[in-house]
Amino acid sequence: MNAKATWLLVTATATSLALLPATAFADRRHGGSSQGSYETSGSQSGGSLESRITFSGAVRGSGGTSTGGVTPVGNWTPPACWYEPMAAEDFAKRTEDGYDTVVNDPAQPNYAKRATGEFRNMYKDGEYKNYNLDKKDEGNFWVVAQDDSRLDELAAWNCSELPFWVENGETPQVENAVTPQILAELAYNRIQLPTTEVTLAPEGTTKVNLPTWAWLDKAKFKEVSVTAALNVNGVNMQATTTARPVSLKIEPGTSDATTYPASGACAINGDDSIGEPYAKGKADRTPPCGVTYLRSSGNGTFNLRATVTWKITWTGTGTPEPQALPDGTFGNDQAVTVQEIQSVNR
Repeated sequence: MNAKATWLLVTATATSLALLPATAFADRRHGGSSQGSYETSGSQSGGSLESRITFSGAVRGSGGTSTGGVTPVGNWTPPACWYEPMAAEDFAKRTEDGYDTVVNDPAQPNYAKRATGEFRNMYKDGEYKNYNLDKKDEGNFWVVAQDDSRLDELAAWNCSELPFWVENGETPQVENAVTPQILAELAYNRIQLPTTEVTLAPEGTTKVNLPTWAWLDKAKFKEVSVTAALNVNGVNMQATTTARPVSLKIEPGTSDATTYPASGACAINGDDSIGEPYAKGKADRTPPCGVTYLRSSGNGTFNLRATVTWKITWTGTGTPEPQALPDGTFGNDQAVTVQEIQSVNR
């Protein structure tokens, strides 16, 4: 059995273990296994991931009051695994360290040690001589990386090529090799969006058949962006992904309600606000964005859901003009109490 076949056999059977680029079983986590991959766990708030890609800007987990990520519209998702460069010296060290970890661990099964040894031999004494260290300035090994937040998805295990050498200036001939667009798509998945809590009038408690106005203040609701960058031994690229709010959809939480407009989708205004604030004297007007509840919420509340659609674009190395990525959405619920209008008969 050749090294790759052994490697794939190992990774298919050892589902409780994750792989480093040169080891089959060095790290136990997430109930998954990876084919020639290494961990991408680490800070996503601008610090370097172990994958060498750095993220900066409005990154999820970087603090502040924002609370969520964008959900793509449709079936598209950013890559869950990809290939990126690793300098020969780093690859050699990782491989040797991983080999030592596995073969010296009495808890590792013999087939794991055998597969790890075959993998090491391929890069040390086989197809590659001494990890190509004699031409370390001429290229890089390209290895698998994964989105650590998506290890439970099958897509995270679709990158099955063993680490391979690519000369500087050449394009890796595999799907999902890092490009500026791949970086943009990875940045897409890390954008942190502001809380989608609309201002309501009346606030919190309204009446049956009374129009409730809804709006988002432009000062609290503006475009956000994340930049992903990769700079490894002659491979230098970056991309910035930007999300801009374009509409707000109101879902009342009950079918016994009328939304304004009828679709519930409120377009963004020219000043980047959404809807119109309620003011004295507007009681008899129909709100441009809002809802009228047709029955009481009783002793409970209705969960009004406010979902914003974001237009997503990117620019990057070699691509100065904005390019489209799929639109995304982000929303949350807020409780609304609806009371009956009390009348007094005399």
